[in-house]
Amino acid sequence: MQVGTEQISLERTSEGWAISGRSQIGPPFDLVTRSLRVLYDQEWKPRGLAVDLTAGSQVIKMATTVTGTTAESQLTTNGTPSQKSDTIDEAAVLLLPGAIFAPYEAVAARLRAAAPGATLPVYVASQGSVAMTVGESVEEKIQTLGRLITARRTRITLERPGGLPPLEVEVWGDEAGRLLRVSIPAQSLDAVRDDVASVSARRVTVARAGDEQVRIPANGFSLAGTISKPAGAGGKPLPAVVLVGGPGLTDRDETLFGIPIFGQLADRLADAGYLVLRYDKRAVGQSGGRAEAATLADFAEDLRATVRLLANRKDVDRRRLAVVSHGEGGAVALLAADRENRITALVLIAAPGMTGADLNLAQVTRALAQSDRPEAEKQATIDLQKKIQSAVLTGNGWEGISPALRQQADIPWFRSFLAFDPVRIMRDVEQPVLVIQPLLDAQVPPINADRLEAAARARRKPAAVEVVRLPGLNHLLVPATTGEPAEYSVLTDRNVSPTVAASIANWLQTIW
Repeated sequence: MQVGTEQISLERTSEGWAISGRSQIGPPFDLVTRSLRVLYDQEWKPRGLAVDLTAGSQVIKMATTVTGTTAESQLTTNGTPSQKSDTIDEAAVLLLPGAIFAPYEAVAARLRAAAPGATLPVYVASQGSVAMTVGESVEEKIQTLGRLITARRTRITLERPGGLPPLEVEVWGDEAGRLLRVSIPAQSLDAVRDDVASVSARRVTVARAGDEQVRIPANGFSLAGTISKPAGAGGKPLPAVVLVGGPGLTDRDETLFGIPIFGQLADRLADAGYLVLRYDKRAVGQSGGRAEAATLADFAEDLRATVRLLANRKDVDRRRLAVVSHGEGGAVALLAADRENRITALVLIAAPGMTGADLNLAQVTRALAQSDRPEAEKQATIDLQKKIQSAVLTGNGWEGISPALRQQADIPWFRSFLAFDPVRIMRDVEQPVLVIQPLLDAQVPPINADRLEAAARARRKPAAVEVVRLPGLNHLLVPATTGEPAEYSVLTDRNVSPTVAASIANWLQTIW
């Protein structure tokens, strides 16, 4: 949730560097910075700062002048003046307490050349000198509408005056050392540069040489995607794969709990000889459209648009065009395959094999079973979930359900999901089907694969069916111990198992 904005400028002058800023941040900070200016020399040694701000009910003006190792501060709080003199390091970074981020421009500049484990001096204006310890840095690539930014994300530990516990902070800088983002988990606060914060920006978690960015014409808007090819593909038409993701506003890499599932899967399938397209869902990343009124059928039409794009490309063998789905994407893939004969093969990974209503209730029941809530309370929650489902599907029976729950549940997507029946849709699907089921999947348990297999084998027009059951993998397709969602955040192996891509590639070779 956005709580405010801060305008920051960095300029190089004949005397050195000047950082300027002004901001307005609402509750719980209630901060208005009318003006801020922080000065450094050419070598990023501090010269001083001046700030005029209101924090809550306090009107504060401060001017600090640095001469060598001495910082002289003139402070006025609600009209009452005071003075303070501190000894500081002549290379100190000047920071201000609270939610004022412009001074972090100097931190980003310093971190560009700082090694892990280094300690940098910091002076918190009018409060005192502290140390900043540099942690490990990670390179991140961020694609905006304008360019691809290679960012450096560095964790720092910042001491605080007065014996307060240190702050863990993440500082992101771009290639030139300019500030991109500051994250302070203890304050639940992030300050993000507007081009990176834009809905059109995305983190590039997996990239291959020669990746092609494409726009996909959809129904009144366009989707954005990435096409990956085998190395040295040449001009020969290639078998193609479209990846379609699970629930929620997932991007083209289907990044869940820090694991770029589709990014890794696309990379391995491209290595196996396939042209692979993955795309941001509507209203996500660089894709247009709106998601609040979209149903599973709408997402299926988006998938059909990606298939049409590939079928018209000269580097695609349109006789070999598969859709590979994950999770709820299986429902989208089935709906699209039922209507799109350009799809020539269908892969359903951890996909629902029961109605959405049954799966939703099974997930709620499983989560309750693992909680320590009283049995009566568990049963009351299940009864409430059944009542909500009925109200969503029929439009009646909302009495006694809170407005907040109704607002969350009474939406087109959830209605379409609850009503979706994969067994009924599968009857008319004519493509060969591969079902891949991770056996530790706690979100879509293995019984779903059994039902999909039975439905695929009972189709009106028989076609190839194969089921691959992968032991030791959870819903995220990575090795796990329990498979429960509570385990996701502590997984040590965050790589999609290579057996997933290998199973897909091997099967496609047999049917094509």
